[in-house]
Amino acid sequence: MNHGPDDQGPEGLDSDELALRRILHQAVEEIEPRDGTLDHLRRAVPARRARKRQALVGAAAAVLFLGTAVPALVHVSNSTGSSVNSEYAGHGEQAQGGAGQGKETEGGESTSGGSSGKTEDKGQGGEKEKGEDTGAGTGSGTGGSDDPSAAGPADVTPCTADQLGTSGGTTAAPDSTGTVYGTFRFSNISATDCTVSSPGGVSFITAGAADSSKITTSRHVGGDAAAGLPDPSQELTSLVLKPGAAYEVKFAWIPSETCPTTTDPTEGPDDPTPTPTPTENPTTTEGTSTGGDTGTSTQLMSQDTTADGSVTVTNTAEAGAPTATALVSNACAGIIYYTGVLAGA
Repeated sequence: MNHGPDDQGPEGLDSDELALRRILHQAVEEIEPRDGTLDHLRRAVPARRARKRQALVGAAAAVLFLGTAVPALVHVSNSTGSSVNSEYAGHGEQAQGGAGQGKETEGGESTSGGSSGKTEDKGQGGEKEKGEDTGAGTGSGTGGSDDPSAAGPADVTPCTADQLGTSGGTTAAPDSTGTVYGTFRFSNISATDCTVSSPGGVSFITAGAADSSKITTSRHVGGDAAAGLPDPSQELTSLVLKPGAAYEVKFAWIPSETCPTTTDPTEGPDDPTPTPTPTENPTTTEGTSTGGDTGTSTQLMSQDTTADGSVTVTNTAEAGAPTATALVSNACAGIIYYTGVLAGA
């Protein structure tokens, strides 16, 4: 319904609007606020405004914290030298800081353009592998070949015959039971390291009355008759010989029988002077004597002596040479016990 200018009230409202206004005024003219409503509004409105300001300040602080913490975290992560996973970095290219450090991307190769000489790789299994790079332009690196504690048996080749030398074998005086202990010594005469893992071959050679059928060799074990040999726990399964270093193999001769005795005829002690030569006497007749043949006749008797026998114990190095020998005198039957590889003194 359109109204003209004459239908408008003094406040510029149409007659319908004025009527609605009167109705609304009539509807609320009997409504009065409760006591203290104005005071409540005076307190609530500033409190609500304060909460809004605090919320805005907290949001701004959170944004500022994230804006400073994330770049710092990325910087620290880059400076530690660990590989960056492209899943989190948002790209598959390099995401690494610092000069001279190269990092592999997933499925690629590690590179190093600096002087550190070391690369740190992250494989498909997620485990880090560190390796030393001795190539040109990647630094010198540290080698372990000159460190005796770092070079293990797997890193050194076995000793050859040309690398070993020996000063022979030595023996001690027999003890009260006739046992003889001896030592074979071998040394590295080359300029490179080599490994020994076996005492070699121990054998013997008999001489005189020694009976080879009554002589045997046996590896020394705990509780055997060769109590004077080192305990088997001191033997080495493998030993790296530096140039000039030596190892030893010890042995023991345990006699089982004494050498046999022999009976030889000799001149008795009752024959101090030889039989005199009779003088010529052309007038001597058969059956008479001139008295010049009064000397005593030669008497024979037997004497028991010990037969001479000896055993030469030999030790050939694991490489087939050299061979060391040791002579055991007055030995005819027994057992030769020998040890494994022992560190040289």
